[in-house]
Amino acid sequence: MRPRPPTDYLAGYPPALVQQVLELIEQGRFAEVLLKRYPRPHEVRTDGALYGYVQDLKAAHLRTAPPLSKVCFDSKLHVIRNALGTHTTVSRVQGAKLQSKREIHIATVFREVPEEFLRMIVVHELAHLRERDHDRAFYQLCLHMEPHYHQYEFDLRAYLTWREATREGLWTAASRTPPARS
Repeated sequence: MRPRPPTDYLAGYPPALVQQVLELIEQGRFAEVLLKRYPRPHEVRTDGALYGYVQDLKAAHLRTAPPLSKVCFDSKLHVIRNALGTHTTVSRVQGAKLQSKREIHIATVFREVPEEFLRMIVVHELAHLRERDHDRAFYQLCLHMEPHYHQYEFDLRAYLTWREATREGLWTAASRTPPARS
């Protein structure tokens, strides 16, 4: 039996749903269930590829939003402190003008997750270009960009709960190698 992980990632979800996830983790069946739903990781591995991926989503849904100057995977973001990604505005004085640049940083742990999880995080951070707060308008914008946003967010939070309990990644190169048959 595996130790019960803290439920911080699943805070706010119905207790019965959280209990189902925790039971699957304890029984060692969670990885199997998630891998069935999301069998492969995305192909976005570099900061340049991530920038292109984000720009494509932005062009499709937020053409009039301010431009992004930087998009990258960031190893300093710690998922444990509830930061899956960040959206920041950096302001600098250049002569008599105030220049502002917008940046999106995605936690490096998301280099090897399914495309649906990466898309959910990117959609979340892009929504902050228009909506500052996590209010109704914010989540409506997220749903406009990704209709399955809430399901992907729940599955990602369940995965993070599993990852914290097992200290393993599901879509890493080592875990994708099928076991030898005897």
